[in-house]
Amino acid sequence: MKIEKRWIVSFSVVSLVALLGMFWPKEVQTAKIAAQFGTISQLNFADVAWMLTASCLVLLMTPGLSFFYGGMVGKKNVISTMLQSFICLGVVTLIWVVVGFSMAFGAPLGFQSGTHFYSFVGNPLSFPFFDHVGVLPHAKIATSIPFVLFALFQMKFAIITPAIITGSFAERVRFISYLLFISLFTLFIYAPLCHSVWHPNGFLGSYFGIKDFAGGTVVHMSAGFAALAGVLVLGKRKNSNHIPTNIPFVLLGTGMLWFGWFGFNAGSALAANGTAAMAFATTITASAAAMLTWIFFDRMNGRKVSALGACIGAVVGLVAITPAAGYVTIPESIFFGFITAIVSNLAVNAKFMKKIDDTLDVFACHGVGGIMGMILTAIFSNEPNSSLLHGGFSIFGGHMLALLIVSFYTFFGALLLFKITDYIIPLRVSEESEDLGLDLSQHNEKL
Repeated sequence: MKIEKRWIVSFSVVSLVALLGMFWPKEVQTAKIAAQFGTISQLNFADVAWMLTASCLVLLMTPGLSFFYGGMVGKKNVISTMLQSFICLGVVTLIWVVVGFSMAFGAPLGFQSGTHFYSFVGNPLSFPFFDHVGVLPHAKIATSIPFVLFALFQMKFAIITPAIITGSFAERVRFISYLLFISLFTLFIYAPLCHSVWHPNGFLGSYFGIKDFAGGTVVHMSAGFAALAGVLVLGKRKNSNHIPTNIPFVLLGTGMLWFGWFGFNAGSALAANGTAAMAFATTITASAAAMLTWIFFDRMNGRKVSALGACIGAVVGLVAITPAAGYVTIPESIFFGFITAIVSNLAVNAKFMKKIDDTLDVFACHGVGGIMGMILTAIFSNEPNSSLLHGGFSIFGGHMLALLIVSFYTFFGALLLFKITDYIIPLRVSEESEDLGLDLSQHNEKL
């Protein structure tokens, strides 16, 4: 009864916010915000067409992730695992429209240093309910496409990030408490981190000079460290040994992820240009290199070549190249996939990871892959003075410091949010529900 009352209160608050949106006064937006936009004549329709396509591709990644994860778990948890990814399409979309986009790309809130203003998060009242987010381009952000298209493209990134986390605590999390957690994660970890890295005034991007072309830090590191925090809070499963139910699901999910990742990386150029083409090329070569490296490294260590290993390797390569896709050459991207596959493979098979029971190795693949991508970007990025090999030693140092900041913020921030969620609605299902399987105990459905 106590849990039900807390959930009713939470639902009432959400309903009140939604009702508020129907009557939100347009006068809240100031002339200063309106002046940030350009004119219709500044739109580049080739860019618009490509970004519409890229947004669709990125959206496809979340159903792809649900197949990827769903095929890996035990038979009695397939539906629940897939739904945990799929439900993000609903929950995060509404959060992003109401306030998430404002916190990620709204008016900067931070501090003045010299002639520059550095910010940590956007003003939640900048674009509430997508107010002023329309067909005009923004003067500083995505200057050749409608601002609403940019907002929708970024929404797809916000959707898949909490979905990635689900693989770590699969087979033991209460669904309703999970919904609360992803809402808190989107608001208090993803949106501020997105702002800090990608907003023109963002603290990590403008002060530390961090390079993150398509989300290695914002998406994969945040999801990886949040996954690690979740595993530590929920604890191990009663039976951590399971046989993947459906390898063809994993293959299908990998194909959908790989296909969608072209929108994820090449779309982050925000234009139909040469940078997008190069990001497209480096994405496929890094993933191909990682896939082959993973299966051959398995064979060298006495393990059989497996379809599951090939799929995991491919995804690790995609994670690694994400922060650098538009900044490196094709030969360099092959090295990204090669070295990251080895490091992540070692992490997956490390004794520590076996002890904490990260169900689908989210931290070892996305967390470690994101870290490797961030480090390698700081070494190889080919923009002038932007990496260790191109005269940017201070930028490399900034990347390493930013890596520590992001790791600390995302891990301990997620740890706190898990604790808060667990206090409101217990995170872990009962032993009886875990034995029965989450498909039946949480959703009354089965394969």
